[in-house]
Amino acid sequence: MRASPSLPKTAQATHISLALGAVLAGLLALSACATPPTDPDALAAFNEANDPFEPANRAIFDFNLALDDHIVKPVAEAYRVVPEDVRKGLHNMIQMVRSPALFANYVMQGNPDNAADTVVRLVINITVGVGGFFDVAAIAGVPAHDTDFGVTLAKWGAPEGFYLMLPFLGPSNPRDGIGLGVDSLMDPIGYFATIWEDLGRFVFEGIDKREPLIEPLDELRRTSVDYYATIRSLYRQHRADQINSGKGGANFPAPSISGAGGEPSASAAPAVPDRDVALVADGDQALPEASLVPVTTSDLAGSTAPAAAAPSAEAAPLTEGVRDRLAKPDRDQ
Repeated sequence: MRASPSLPKTAQATHISLALGAVLAGLLALSACATPPTDPDALAAFNEANDPFEPANRAIFDFNLALDDHIVKPVAEAYRVVPEDVRKGLHNMIQMVRSPALFANYVMQGNPDNAADTVVRLVINITVGVGGFFDVAAIAGVPAHDTDFGVTLAKWGAPEGFYLMLPFLGPSNPRDGIGLGVDSLMDPIGYFATIWEDLGRFVFEGIDKREPLIEPLDELRRTSVDYYATIRSLYRQHRADQINSGKGGANFPAPSISGAGGEPSASAAPAVPDRDVALVADGDQALPEASLVPVTTSDLAGSTAPAAAAPSAEAAPLTEGVRDRLAKPDRDQ
């Protein structure tokens, strides 16, 4: 018999909602730190960024980045000791467990084709694929899809709201925070796992997502004038692409620095308009399921995000190699 009782999934979802509510309350308390500027051009940039809690968000970003530098990234690097085929198999199993939530969301989005593909993939991989370790469905020509309840809400017309940086979870917004809680309710493992087993799975999923992006994120950080603004822009573009093309679900990594050159500054830097940040996503290519610490389906969900933009003179353009790696991690090539 188990020594530790299993926490009901409804209670876990409640804990997620309470945690997100606490973050929102804290940001609201700090909102006075983000007073809108009076200069017309600066005010336009402030409104375009839609980041009214930027000082607090940058502080949380710094916390996430420190956590990544000292714990998450080193563990992800050590994880590469595991043979690549084994890492790929474990990744496949993680994705398979998400099938019920994917199916439910595609039904709610009115997308029967992707819903059917999800069911077929689950049946094939859980049987012939040895519990999902091998992606036999892909070999058989059944494509994988990705979505979440944040995408569902967007397709129903719900606005994204303002930008948020959540501790451990990374970029988000009110709509996707709600989506996170609903997706948690559709997670079958959570109904049987204890809270500690669920926490262990959460950590492992974060390492699984972080490992393919070690080099791409290092390069992105090295070439960014303002890493925080770059992540914010990429996250919104990626999320918009997911919503528009039906490829929702990835959680972009959410590190954070408040100053240029990789060194955190003591105070928040002025908002950098998202249009002035070099892009790394092209067309239908979505950014990877990366997580500094798993950043749930978050704020690439911006229906108002620009589809394309030219890098400014201040933003260091990314090399083609980095663009390709961010668009598609090696594991999925």
